[in-house]
Amino acid sequence: MALLTLENGEFSFGKTQVFKGVNLAVSKGETLCLLGPNGCGKTTLIDCILGINPLTSGEITLDGQSVKGVSPRQMAQRVAYVPQKHTRHFSFSVLDVLLMGRAPYTSFYASPDDADVALVEETLESMDLSHLKNRDYTRLSGGETQLVMIMRALVQDTPVIVMDEPTAHLDFKHELIVLETIVRLVKERKRTLIMATHFPNHAFYLENEGISVQVAFMDQQRVYLAGSPSRVLTEKNLESFYRVKTSVITHGIPGKGTVKHIIPIQTMDTDQ
Repeated sequence: MALLTLENGEFSFGKTQVFKGVNLAVSKGETLCLLGPNGCGKTTLIDCILGINPLTSGEITLDGQSVKGVSPRQMAQRVAYVPQKHTRHFSFSVLDVLLMGRAPYTSFYASPDDADVALVEETLESMDLSHLKNRDYTRLSGGETQLVMIMRALVQDTPVIVMDEPTAHLDFKHELIVLETIVRLVKERKRTLIMATHFPNHAFYLENEGISVQVAFMDQQRVYLAGSPSRVLTEKNLESFYRVKTSVITHGIPGKGTVKHIIPIQTMDTDQ
């Protein structure tokens, strides 16, 4: 049984339709990579899954139950969110920022308790990030900030984590660190992930690490759920959706076995 489903989803901003006829199903412990060109509606679809935008029609279910009528507090106990971009205005410590992830379980006038603090400290230690605990959040690098956002989603303790382009604007090393952290979330913490990304190789990376991954292409107001990266990320499909000529290579790496990777070659004219 799927943990999260979207059936016949449709959403419009006024008279402007963003997507229609969308069907998605994500099982427990699975990762869904949502791919597609800029402006195709990936972030809007994510906002609908989070309950920020109510669907024009269709239904979202979580663990077999409709999310219609679910309060924001209840939704935050089920689905956590890692945004593409996070603006840092106040000089909170990293510890305080992570404790904000416990807000869905804290009554209005209460403060996080010792158990919440212990959970945050344990999470930081388990991810080898304890050195960040007392750092000024506004003085972190982009990569460190994104790791803190992922840790905040983790301490929120939800079965589903939604990520909108989690490696956007990161350098080569921090992109890999974030991907390694995502692998640990799935393997060690058994989280279910929905991840929008502009990089098809992210899906191959997760598959190469032994994670159950499904790929969905979004374009022309629809989502095409086609299957695993090895089956879906073909040169033909990449050319069709992105208008880019690629080479999908398979090679062996000592200690990793056989892995797949996409090499971009050139863009294609729209009339080709």
